[in-house]
Amino acid sequence: MKKIIHKISFLLVLTIISLSGFAQKKLSEQLTLTAMETLFQDTTVLKDAKGPKWSYDMGVVLEGAAQVWRNTGNGDYFKYIQNSMDAYVDKTGNIRTYKAEDFNIDNVKNGRSLLLLYKVTGQPKYLSAATQLYNQLKNQPRTKEGGFWHKKIYPNQMWLDGLYMAEPFYTEYAILMKKDSAFDDIANQFILMEKNSRDAKTGLLYHGYDESRLEKWADKTTGKSPNFWGRAMGWYIMALVDVLDNFSKNHPKYKDLTAILNRTANAAMKYQDAKSGVWYDILDMPTKKGNYLESSASSMFVYGFAKGVRKGYLPQSFAKAANKGYAGLKKEFIESAGDERVNLTKTVSVSGLGGKPKYRDGSFEYYISEKVITNDPKGVGAFICAASEMELAALPKPGKDLTVTVDNFFNNEYMTGPTGDKIPFHYLWNEDDNNGFSLLGKVFNDAGVKTSTLADAPTLSNLKGSNIYIIVDPDTEKETAKPNFMNATHAKQISEWVKAGGVLVLLLNDVGNCEITKFNILPETFGIHFNEDSRNKVQGLNFEQGAITIPQGNTIFKTSKKVYIKEISTIVAKAPATSALTDKNDVIIATAKYRKGTVFAVGDPWFYNEYIDGRKLPKDLENYKATNDLVNWLIKQVPSKK
Repeated sequence: MKKIIHKISFLLVLTIISLSGFAQKKLSEQLTLTAMETLFQDTTVLKDAKGPKWSYDMGVVLEGAAQVWRNTGNGDYFKYIQNSMDAYVDKTGNIRTYKAEDFNIDNVKNGRSLLLLYKVTGQPKYLSAATQLYNQLKNQPRTKEGGFWHKKIYPNQMWLDGLYMAEPFYTEYAILMKKDSAFDDIANQFILMEKNSRDAKTGLLYHGYDESRLEKWADKTTGKSPNFWGRAMGWYIMALVDVLDNFSKNHPKYKDLTAILNRTANAAMKYQDAKSGVWYDILDMPTKKGNYLESSASSMFVYGFAKGVRKGYLPQSFAKAANKGYAGLKKEFIESAGDERVNLTKTVSVSGLGGKPKYRDGSFEYYISEKVITNDPKGVGAFICAASEMELAALPKPGKDLTVTVDNFFNNEYMTGPTGDKIPFHYLWNEDDNNGFSLLGKVFNDAGVKTSTLADAPTLSNLKGSNIYIIVDPDTEKETAKPNFMNATHAKQISEWVKAGGVLVLLLNDVGNCEITKFNILPETFGIHFNEDSRNKVQGLNFEQGAITIPQGNTIFKTSKKVYIKEISTIVAKAPATSALTDKNDVIIATAKYRKGTVFAVGDPWFYNEYIDGRKLPKDLENYKATNDLVNWLIKQVPSKK
């Protein structure tokens, strides 16, 4: 009888686990997998010119896939992005089926995927392709006020959609290629769109605007189209929160953009359906026959609200609307599609203005006549972005109010950038390539920790605002013409900061790739000595040569079981230091308690993008998990202020 009861209890537990979604992939990942397996399957090979065309809606899905890749460290999602773009971009950077002379602003959207691929892989073809899209913008026809036409075939018209298609790419390209004058132009696109399409009474924005007032759908006095289409406003809000990521707070028009975002978001929030938490296709006519709750616009608003709050562009009050909206998205539009797969329902396939042969007059009757389908890529991409943001918001924030600072004094290397000038590189927060710390920085940020960089010699004064200080791979003369070597003065300042409660992270390298002799004056203060050796040399792709098993019960790496650390300088640990990870009698990682502070030391900076972004290592090597483990441990070492 006891065995039967035990079996029933076990089955009940399994049922509860299944129903609660425990151990299941998050919704953002589940819908991305659906997209990877069902959308754009014919783009893998373009057999001839009649094949699939360069299309903005693919770019919306890839935008979501990029977020899921960064959130999971699973390289399969990056490969999906790369394979999708490689179906169009040849070895020289030409884009198959793209026609610049169409001056279709939709065609610029995928430029963000190209820039991501360039920043991560460094392959020039992606920058060449992106430059073609930038050149389209340079020559794009404009209204008399300077606004981009939506398409050559739609003269004098600006549509809300176009802001998302062009401006996030335009901003990111301008940052990369140092096109400083572009930022006034980018801000003006939003300013003109709001000026010419905003309704003073509701605060909502009309779908389009015709400067000439000649188009049949255009109001003869104002030039505005007749209705407030949900997805159009969704595009506009998404564009704003994405552009602000790359817009300097010191720019004179930064405040204009945040003000526009707040006005637009406030207007959208007023039309959030009280019962369902989502939005109608035509925003201000919820009770009109034929109107319906629509998934892409609703996803875009949730994304914009949630990201706006996370980044500080919107006040915290929008978090409530985002939460309500996300609950509504899941209830109204998400359905199971098999094992760890979901579908997104009720997305309007397309809505536009004008055109042939079927003329789109912008009427309510026109909008509700368009097909509503399941797994439309525009809705899928928008939902993945929204779900990714909400999943980040739901993560614990144990590092709230803390700051992690990466050193750029002892590690101070430069490379030639895409514009030909020298730029800082190697283990920096803003680097997306193999050498960068962009993913490590994101893991810190997702835990609530702010990231900063210290380019000057460390002192008690300039370390005062930092809780965690990372020194990585001190330069040799081979790497930097005039390296800043560690000395007794620097070591004294840093050790005093640690005494007061600082958490010091030392990520060195093996002999020959790192200055160790002079640097040792600092770690020896804490009982840690880096040996001038090189362990775990790896030949080619024989990753097992760099594999280290983490024993069960390790106090730092609680979820990761096996990691990859190659070419390590081993450690001698003496009191107060102790070994935190030993392999084959070698101390690989040491830690030390020093008054109120803590030191973590390892002879390789193995938390950089190349070894945590999932593109290179086999899946059994859990460096991304280990990075999360380390960040959580470091946060716990910061003394409580209570």
